[in-house]
Amino acid sequence: MMLNLQPRVLFKIMSLSAFLLVGSHTALAQRAGATPTPNPATQPPGTAMPNPNAPQGQQTSPTAPPESQRVPPQAPPATTNVAPPATTPQATPQPNPGVPSPTMSPTISPTPGVEEPVQEPGEPNFPVVEQKPLPPLPNMTRLGVTSDNTLTLTLNDAVKRALENNNDIEMARDDVRFAETQLRSLEGVYDPFYTINPSYQKNIQPVTFVTSGAPSGKLSTSQFSFDPAITKSFAKGGGTYELRFNNSKNTTSAINSTLNPFWSSNLSLTITQPLQRNRSIDNNRRQIRIQKKRLEQSDADFRLRTIDVITRVQNAYWDLVFALRDQQNQLENLNLSRENLRRVEAQISVGTQAPLARAEVQTELANRESSLLLAVQSVSIAENNLKQLIAKDATDPEWSAQITPTDTPKFDATPVNLNDALNEARANRPELRRLRLQSDINHIDLQYFKNQLRPQIDLQSTFATTGLAGSPCVGSRCQGSAPPFLIGAYSKDLRNLLSLDTRNITVGVAIQIPLRNTTAKANFAGARIQEEQLEASVRSQDQLIEVDVRNSAQAVETSRRRVLAAREARVNAEMQLEGEQRLYQVGRSTTFLLFQRENALTNARNAELRAETDYNKALADLQRATSTTLRANNVMVDTPNP
Repeated sequence: MMLNLQPRVLFKIMSLSAFLLVGSHTALAQRAGATPTPNPATQPPGTAMPNPNAPQGQQTSPTAPPESQRVPPQAPPATTNVAPPATTPQATPQPNPGVPSPTMSPTISPTPGVEEPVQEPGEPNFPVVEQKPLPPLPNMTRLGVTSDNTLTLTLNDAVKRALENNNDIEMARDDVRFAETQLRSLEGVYDPFYTINPSYQKNIQPVTFVTSGAPSGKLSTSQFSFDPAITKSFAKGGGTYELRFNNSKNTTSAINSTLNPFWSSNLSLTITQPLQRNRSIDNNRRQIRIQKKRLEQSDADFRLRTIDVITRVQNAYWDLVFALRDQQNQLENLNLSRENLRRVEAQISVGTQAPLARAEVQTELANRESSLLLAVQSVSIAENNLKQLIAKDATDPEWSAQITPTDTPKFDATPVNLNDALNEARANRPELRRLRLQSDINHIDLQYFKNQLRPQIDLQSTFATTGLAGSPCVGSRCQGSAPPFLIGAYSKDLRNLLSLDTRNITVGVAIQIPLRNTTAKANFAGARIQEEQLEASVRSQDQLIEVDVRNSAQAVETSRRRVLAAREARVNAEMQLEGEQRLYQVGRSTTFLLFQRENALTNARNAELRAETDYNKALADLQRATSTTLRANNVMVDTPNP
């Protein structure tokens, strides 16, 4: 009977224990208590172990992404006011011998009637943070530039200095001078040539004739001659003339000479005039005409070089203006960041900002300082480029000067007239003028080589008059007497010369006919080929000028619109920064957003400066494309007179 009742009693005991166990777990779920740590060995594969120290509700799924595992804020350690509940061991039923008992886990239940203690929060322990001083401004000095040597320049002053000192312009100016000397050298072929040949001759020779007047068998003669002459070529017609005046004094031992000594003079004029070849043009006149055209080409090259240098000076000047204003904007932006750092340091010192806020401001401060240093470097580069154009050599003291431009970028809202710009370019471009002059040179070659195809027929004429006078022969050995008009000194000889009583006139023609004339034909054919090449070059250059003017005009128009858009963007950026500053002052904005607005305003100001600079540079380039640079800058170039 006892054996039959024991299982029933055991079942009742186990049921009561299970009921008590469920009740105790329900009570524990409503109170904070220690959570038993599960055994890792009993966890299924891939299951993450929960953190026993994590607050309730913070346990995350092992398959959840890292972004979704957000940690809720925790209270400071000093604010914990919940004590761990007191636990009492539960009675465990004794097992009945011979009957297996189930494994029971220990349970924890609160002790009835015991009140939990409440811990009061302590005072927070904040570290003492002192306000740090602001870092100094970066060093903005440039190498090789002294601050006490300042050079103030307007754009006109820079252009004037470049015209006086620029080496490229000096070389182009020397090219014009050299071309002028070459022209004078070629024109020197028409200068008259004066020649003189004084000589003395003494002859003693044996004679065998009785009529020789030397009875001793020896004839002695002496002669002193003085023969000046002038030769000159004609610049028109291709002819030449020669005026020669021969004079001599003769002494002889011949007894049959009625005058001893005697003077003899001869005045002659010889003219040679081409009738076919070399009449309208010869090689000398060809070279002179070509050199005149080349002199004009050198003048066109000088104007082209001057326009190019002035354009480069304008671009360098406006680049320096932009670089200086960009440096000023970067400095103002850096000062804003320094002011933000001062404000944040003050807030950190009073405890309204965490020390971590200092790092954000210092990072932005370092970035803006780097931008300022790059702006200083840009100023140095732009200044050196301008100095290269206006300084004469590397020893010029202006290299150590600090250039301060005084002109500001100009802006005109009027659009560009493309048709007027194209017409001015076609009329003024030095490249087209140079090609036109080269075409003129080719026409000169064609005229010359065509003339060389003709036969050479030259008219030759000579007119001469002679004079003679001397002392009569005295002595018993003299044979005969001289006429009275021949007796006299050298003056009598000249009177007889100018009386034209004795004269000589010669007229003739020299004819030269080439049988094949291969050289002249080949030269003429080559000149015709060059003519076709020049025509193609003119058309090609005209297209290049068309493209250049159109692109330059479009650049001006685009820059004009960019200026208007950049001004609007700058105004809006200023309004946004003012609004963001007001929000930041009342605590409704962050330092990050404030930095963004400040950087946006700096970028907008730089964009406006760049647009204005590009507009002025585009205007300078349009003046270059239309060859109105000299007129726009009041530069007068003297035209050489061939």
